[in-house]
Amino acid sequence: METVYDTLVAYSQEATYPRPIFRLTVDGHDIAQLISPRLMSLELTDNRGLEADQLSLTLSDHDGSLSIPPTGAHLRLWLGWSDSGLIDKGSFTVDETEHSGAPDILSIRARSADLLKRLKSKRERSWSNSTLGQVLGEIAANNALNSRIADALEHLSIEQLDQTNESDLNLISRLGAAFDATVTIKAGCLLCMPAGGGKSVTGLDLPHITLTRSVGDQHRYLKADRDSYTGVRAYFYDLNSAQKNHAIAGGEDNLKDLRHTYSDRQSALRAARAEYNRLQRASTTLSYTLAKARPDLIPELTYTLVGIKEDIDAIIWYGGNVQHSLNADSGYTMSLELESKIPEDALERLTNISNEQYTGVIAYYREPETGLEKTETAGDPLKPLRLKRLYSSKKMAKRAAEKEWGQLQANPVTPD
Repeated sequence: METVYDTLVAYSQEATYPRPIFRLTVDGHDIAQLISPRLMSLELTDNRGLEADQLSLTLSDHDGSLSIPPTGAHLRLWLGWSDSGLIDKGSFTVDETEHSGAPDILSIRARSADLLKRLKSKRERSWSNSTLGQVLGEIAANNALNSRIADALEHLSIEQLDQTNESDLNLISRLGAAFDATVTIKAGCLLCMPAGGGKSVTGLDLPHITLTRSVGDQHRYLKADRDSYTGVRAYFYDLNSAQKNHAIAGGEDNLKDLRHTYSDRQSALRAARAEYNRLQRASTTLSYTLAKARPDLIPELTYTLVGIKEDIDAIIWYGGNVQHSLNADSGYTMSLELESKIPEDALERLTNISNEQYTGVIAYYREPETGLEKTETAGDPLKPLRLKRLYSSKKMAKRAAEKEWGQLQANPVTPD
């Protein structure tokens, strides 16, 4: 018989050593207790943008008593810890099942339920003298979705937009790329917000997360020159003319050409800037694995890393896909895909011209106390080179600005 002492010991261990917990329903029926002893692995990938979130379950069917769920079954998942409770991770629709053996194993794969089939149907239509908010609102309404467009994007003009034998899903993905925006569908709502901003669709700051080396298990830092592209070129046709022109974002030494040809200069320049910003963010990436998962972490958050490596700690990171992993061997862990964050202040001014004679350097940093972006300058800010990283402190920004200014003075650029 269990004594009071045994109960107190068990309670103490529960409080000292939190254990991972989950809840899973199938068409509204809670099956967590049924499958918990059989759970071999649970993998959840929370994707940024329009790629569907994915849930994978691997269960032991050693006694043959598990039923194979039908495709189309509705799953809902919660993840958490015994000392902090559960967090809703969304709804999924089963689209693939597999039974293998021996030993007998049931594998279930499901995708987020919000990417409706009708979004994949091809359409023919066009918009003239419209705005991004109007276009996305119409697409959402046609697919029985609500829409929330960030104020910074809602009223951006679209002179001409053609949807020719193209699905709504592809069109909104193309618009997201052209406007440097994150477009996603969650809980029956089409959301659109600036990419890399760390802000909600209402414009409020999302939580900023600080991660120390003690919470990490593994990391992989990669800095690449992305084929040494110094700028992006987008082509367009002048109104009422067959002449093909181009707009450039960044320097002209080694240009990446966009395939799509735009109907006006404004659209071409906007798309070039969006791609240029994306290349800058993706030039420095970090994969970070947490030994103890945090179910509250989602895409679009911003991060500061502490105690990893100076180059890694020096900058602010922007969150991409989040992968949760729950299994008997390693417990509940997670991995984050991060990109370097570009300063929000005047992103358009970050498109520097390579043959300009710079008089100084400006570096941006995030003030920890307020979350506001501020600057440090080296040299004369009259014609500055603006660094394309958001630094984690005033000290780091000052060091980066002075280092870059020293290099410019040692290797001055002569105007063509």
